[in-house]
Amino acid sequence: MRIPAHSVCTAIREDIVSGVFERGSRLTEELLARRYGVSRVPVREALRTLESEGFVVTRRHAGACVAEPTELEAADLLEVRTLLEPLCAARAAQRRTEAHLKVLRGLVRLGQDRARRGEGEDLRSLGGWFHETLAQASGSPGLIALLTQLRHKTAWMYAVEQPARPVDSWAEHGAIADAVARGDAERARALAAHHAERAAAAHRLRRTDRPGRQPAVPRTGRVRTSQHSVNTAGVRN
Repeated sequence: MRIPAHSVCTAIREDIVSGVFERGSRLTEELLARRYGVSRVPVREALRTLESEGFVVTRRHAGACVAEPTELEAADLLEVRTLLEPLCAARAAQRRTEAHLKVLRGLVRLGQDRARRGEGEDLRSLGGWFHETLAQASGSPGLIALLTQLRHKTAWMYAVEQPARPVDSWAEHGAIADAVARGDAERARALAAHHAERAAAAHRLRRTDRPGRQPAVPRTGRVRTSQHSVNTAGVRN
């Protein structure tokens, strides 16, 4: 069975973001191939993609290693994200479909209900789905791809504090969804800008691990990543 490179790329990226592979650690094709139960070809392709995204760097005499972003680079990424989220909301107001609105409204209802009940366990994932759906509603493949990459990278570089008042945060989500439903691009942009600024203030840089340590990688058999095994759905034998 041939595992596509994008599935391997997703698995490696998730392990980088979750800290399974520490910053500065080496990523050898052989050990990665053994870890994910694939050949070295998709691993090589995945590493090239991750290097273009900024998760991996190639060092002389060391090969592929997990990147070590500076505080300035992390701050720049967070600022770019806060600038793009309002653009995304404005375009969503102009291009959204009824299917997008149905999902947005459903997520807002769930989020607001759980925030009122004090059930905060799922609020972060619900918020992530809300913003992913908003990006999809923008109808811009380039913007969607860029925001997806920025979300991965900010999750890697930052820990996010839960809002002191989740009800207020979900009221902001609801207001954005309402503006998108009305097709009011400027209102959606302004609300998303305010929300993005508040969210950015809750981001705290993660502690930078000391480079040079390489996580243990099983030497035999197909194994699971920190979250799930390489997705083989739809792969042909």
